[in-house]
Amino acid sequence: MLKEILSVSGKPGLFKLISQGKNMFVAESLIDHKRIPVYIRDKVVSLGDISIYTASEDIPLRKVLQQIKEKENGQAIDFDPKAITPEELKSWFTTILPDFDKQRVYPSDIKKIMSWYNLLLKENLTDFAEDEEAEKGEEVKDVEKDEEVKEIEENEKIKEDEEVKNETNSSDDNS
Repeated sequence: MLKEILSVSGKPGLFKLISQGKNMFVAESLIDHKRIPVYIRDKVVSLGDISIYTASEDIPLRKVLQQIKEKENGQAIDFDPKAITPEELKSWFTTILPDFDKQRVYPSDIKKIMSWYNLLLKENLTDFAEDEEAEKGEEVKDVEKDEEVKEIEENEKIKEDEEVKNETNSSDDNS
């Protein structure tokens, strides 16, 4: 699900991928549900590709959002983005991800995650654990595709060998 949710630089809120073309795609705003064209030159990031820095490893955003959902009991985060201080943001985020990298995760990043969570909750897009299962399913599909590709390559190799053999036999017949 998060792979289809996009953040577009210079545009407020989040967008859902609707369709994709050669040089652009169409996305629908989760705020007002208006559809907009998004071009190659626009800086776009899928929420499924975002991870948060920690002291040991990077944690995928879906896991962070799932932890927020558990901490907030599936409710919206009650905060005023203009009134909350950087210290309050870091203190709150420590309850979600205790070992987040305080040097590389800025208060603005935390505000953005909080607002994204609230927006996703409002649109009932909160099956963050489902994304993990989908990723595992994609890994299995990738393995299956690799096997299919190998099989196709083997069949093509056999055909090429047969063609070479036939060419050799026909040239021998002509001699």
